[in-house]
Amino acid sequence: MLTQHATNQYPNPNEAEKAYTSLTIEYENGPDVAWYTMHPLPRPCVTPALLQEMKIWFDQVSNPAFQKDVSYIVFASSVPGIFNVGGDLNLTATLIRNRDRDGLMQYANDCIDVMYQHYNHLDRDITTITMIEGDAFGGGLEYALSSDVIIAERSAKMGLPEILFNLFPGVGAYSLLSRKIGNREAEKMILDGRIYSAEEMYEIGVVDVLAEDFQGKKAVYDYINKEEKSRNGIRGLRAAKRCTNSLTYEELVAVGQLWADSALNLRDKDLRMIERLISRQTAKAA
Repeated sequence: MLTQHATNQYPNPNEAEKAYTSLTIEYENGPDVAWYTMHPLPRPCVTPALLQEMKIWFDQVSNPAFQKDVSYIVFASSVPGIFNVGGDLNLTATLIRNRDRDGLMQYANDCIDVMYQHYNHLDRDITTITMIEGDAFGGGLEYALSSDVIIAERSAKMGLPEILFNLFPGVGAYSLLSRKIGNREAEKMILDGRIYSAEEMYEIGVVDVLAEDFQGKKAVYDYINKEEKSRNGIRGLRAAKRCTNSLTYEELVAVGQLWADSALNLRDKDLRMIERLISRQTAKAA
């Protein structure tokens, strides 16, 4: 059973999206597709507000009383040139300076709860797709990795830069990458901290569909049309793969605890590097 740290404030499972400030939800028919598009403030990162809204919407869709048919959900961003730049570094740095391990674990667990729910298709017969346009770093890339299918435009950039400020990605990067591209490649990608092009990620096997620039949406619909022709077989194979190499919630929480402990060991120079990254993120978002 999943541990749920966010509270669903909306008793009616068909009313929640009216109050969203960090997400836009759109439903389409034939096939049944739901787009959930991020636009968090003040920076396009994994903010607590974004997590809360994603959790509310996930709970809404997984509720048996939900009145819309959804076969595919597509995760995207409406921020030009940016998918998601990663974890909330401002929050993380503040918690580290305050020596607040409980706060770090709360943030990690909130991230894990949402990501694991997405990984498990919201407990429905749903295919999860991420469409990456622009930069996808750190926690943003980790969320993409929890999807069944990653579609990236050719100019997109991806990476796990946490090692540059003496930390490691703690919300499933190694668990998900190692299952997708193998332990050696996963470790290499985490330790080199470099930024990869979408084409490189496609060749490595992280990206499933490489789209031309401004053709990401078309690539999503092309993929859905292709899956619809062999939906039973494709989803059956997906389930078989998970049976042979399953990812547990307990594994993610254990890694999150290691991340929190490692974060508390950061030095002043590491925190100064985080603060420089925050400034760059803010400037790019502006």
